[in-house]
Amino acid sequence: MTARLIDGFDGLLADLDGVVYVGPRVIDGATEALERLAEEGKSLAYVTNNASRSSEQVASHLRELGAPAIAAQVFGSALAGAELLAGNVAPGASVLVVGSQTLADAVRAQGLIVVPSAADRPDAVIQGFSPTLAWKDLAEASYAVAAGAVWVATNTDMSLPQERGFAPGNGTMVAAVAAATGKSPMVAGKPEAALFETAARHSGVERALVIGDRLDTDILGGNRAGMATVLVLTGVDTVRTALAACVSERPDYLIRSMGELYEEYPAITTDDGNYFCGTSVARVSGSTVSISGLEDDLDSWRAACAAWWAAHPDTTPDGDPKPVFTTAG
Repeated sequence: MTARLIDGFDGLLADLDGVVYVGPRVIDGATEALERLAEEGKSLAYVTNNASRSSEQVASHLRELGAPAIAAQVFGSALAGAELLAGNVAPGASVLVVGSQTLADAVRAQGLIVVPSAADRPDAVIQGFSPTLAWKDLAEASYAVAAGAVWVATNTDMSLPQERGFAPGNGTMVAAVAAATGKSPMVAGKPEAALFETAARHSGVERALVIGDRLDTDILGGNRAGMATVLVLTGVDTVRTALAACVSERPDYLIRSMGELYEEYPAITTDDGNYFCGTSVARVSGSTVSISGLEDDLDSWRAACAAWWAAHPDTTPDGDPKPVFTTAG
């Protein structure tokens, strides 16, 4: 018996870019699907690796796009990073903040003391993106980390999409400090679990569904947090990358758009090595996934994923699967 996908959960943790919008354009149907959550009695939280904008700034941008959003629904890696840090230092510890004012405010809200320099012998360093960061800021972080300070990075995104292309993200600057010190930070943002755990805890969600468009951040992070994950095919990843996903990045569900949250999700059944979804059937032989069904039918790919993942439940094969389609009779 099938049921609507959203019915199994009491809240949605949603990524932004690739899920709600792509660049300046709202994804068709996304805002309507988000608005419907409240009517269904489901909570909504947005999770973003952005640590330079405040929750209100992000919420304001979402409202301008037509999406329902208040600051309390937005969870960035600044808050997650500050909470992760607070759990690893003593109350009232001193912290060198290498990042934005938003990050500094989040640290102070945890009852921690912000100091301006490594010369203050801080107990910890927290590092997040800010366009105003310079070499001297990375140097101060390096001095403090090398001296033994607890080190937290809000996120490790290596690139940052800009109008002119991709610019260095926080991950590149974290990598610079890591190279200078030979140490590695604790990380709060995607693909680590902390950001999702923070969002769920503050939202009072017990059965969260994480929705994202990237396997290596949204899906991996949700999986690490022990939450159900759904890959929506409106952004970066595709049915083919999902099929070939490594074990830790495999989503629980595949949907084409957020509107499908309110549709019945088809059951996947198996018999004698065959995996059935709707009218589609998939079977694995070596590196070939034979699929009886239409290539543009998502059920074909759901069956293919189930078959391939069942054939390789614990380890990711060296070679990618080779899907071969035959039209269902």
